[in-house]
Amino acid sequence: MSLLNFSLIFIGVMLNAAAQILMKAGTNAIGHFEFSMANVMPIGWKLATEWHIVTALFCYGISVVVWILALSRVPVSIAFPMLSMAYVVNAVAAKYLLGEDFNVTKLVGMGVIIIGVIIISRA
Repeated sequence: MSLLNFSLIFIGVMLNAAAQILMKAGTNAIGHFEFSMANVMPIGWKLATEWHIVTALFCYGISVVVWILALSRVPVSIAFPMLSMAYVVNAVAAKYLLGEDFNVTKLVGMGVIIIGVIIISRA
């Protein structure tokens, strides 16, 4: 895989991971809310104006463009499994940025994902 192709996939994965962390930070800022017709407008407005969520949506938009560029160069059977690396990035980022738990089970799972991505990328 060329450096350009790898870079496009890497940037797409990182943008996707950043969007997830930003979405979680945004929902943390808003707090728990109930799903009801009475909440549609007030919660919808909070979500639409929360800067973390707006930034996350921007990251998703850019990641779609980057992903289209990647898919124009790399077979989807190789590119798509590499998106699973976003789980690894998110788990580490969530620990350090959001204070989420990190345990041996997650480490083993991330190891399996990394090994799987290495195997697929060499195919």
